[in-house]
Amino acid sequence: MSATPLKGRLAAGVFLCFAAGYLLSYALRAVNAVIAPALIAELQLSNADLGLLSSAYFFAFGSLQLPLGIWLDKYGPRRTEAALLLIAALGAAVFAMSHSLIGLWIGRALIGIGVSACLMASFKAYRLWFAPQQQSQLASWMLVAGTSGALLSTIPVNAALPLIGWRGVFWVTSALLLLTSCALFFFLRPVEQARASAIVSHQAADQGYRSIFADPYFRRMGMLGLVMQGIFVALQTLWAGSWMVSVLGMSKAESAQALFMLNFVLLLGYLALGWWAPRYVAAPGKTGWPVPKVVSIGLAGFLLTQLAMLSTQASWSWLLWLLMALFYTVLTLVQTHVCLTFPVALAGRVSTAYNLLMFIGAFISQWGIGIVIDFFRGLTWSEASAIRGSFALCLGVQLVVYLLFVTSKAKAREFH
Repeated sequence: MSATPLKGRLAAGVFLCFAAGYLLSYALRAVNAVIAPALIAELQLSNADLGLLSSAYFFAFGSLQLPLGIWLDKYGPRRTEAALLLIAALGAAVFAMSHSLIGLWIGRALIGIGVSACLMASFKAYRLWFAPQQQSQLASWMLVAGTSGALLSTIPVNAALPLIGWRGVFWVTSALLLLTSCALFFFLRPVEQARASAIVSHQAADQGYRSIFADPYFRRMGMLGLVMQGIFVALQTLWAGSWMVSVLGMSKAESAQALFMLNFVLLLGYLALGWWAPRYVAAPGKTGWPVPKVVSIGLAGFLLTQLAMLSTQASWSWLLWLLMALFYTVLTLVQTHVCLTFPVALAGRVSTAYNLLMFIGAFISQWGIGIVIDFFRGLTWSEASAIRGSFALCLGVQLVVYLLFVTSKAKAREFH
């Protein structure tokens, strides 16, 4: 750690560079929920096709997580993220030019590869260049930036579609990704050079990832990322829009507004958690509510809300999605918490290992939900009933994982 952590305008500039990348990353993750009707109409996609297309992002993103942890340690966050964002810009351009499912899938996969470092690179940079007491606050602000990207992918994108179409949206995004890459590479170069002594090269231990995945406590917490977060991300970024339109009978514009509110409430939840957690949740050397206890309470509300969603089709029931989003925010405590249960030298790899599980879960969920919907449709179920049936299966899987989590005896180790 540098003896003189960043402050003032320079610190703000560093944060804004990384926040811009994560904002675009999250917007691209969520945008298919809004442009899905246009894609289906133009390219005649099935629900399974749509799920496969959207899951390409998560498949590619997840496949980069393990090497990413090593690259961040070896090459630093500036060069790693700047280079990968060039691939994301190329992917957005390929997506904008494609007229077939395979072309769209390749573009989407390139985007997933390109934005795979947006959050992890920021965590690495903040660890190197900012004071320890700023870390939790910076992490909360990054989540706010990401959720802002999800907000931009709802009403603003829906408003832009009649003007420039979904292809125009991706051309604009490609240009923004290119600008962000340049900002990271050139603006952060003097910052990195001035603090070169703060960059620690870790020799990746052969047993690094093996020891992480073999750890009982990591597996206990990791299954929450794989199942709970994976399913929520799949719903938030794709299938929530289908629920609003097919199950609740909303128009496309009303669905976009509901998704906007969902992400806005999520943003407020992150802000509230950023204020509450440092004061009341236990941290190394401090007393407070244990993270597993906070998470178990929040998840109980998360699951009960989903059960309520399945129990009604009333027009007001879209509000239950907002309540579910509030409960979901407690899961953001898991990743930073689990990093504290491993030595500092493994922190980057722990973060990327957890991210890998989450995005594997999102990939399986996005594609799997589409397959299940098409299966139920093949049984002559209505579109609304097929979607409700697939969501009920998701809830059943989550209930099993929740029971395994609360009954697990695995204990955390803490490295101060």
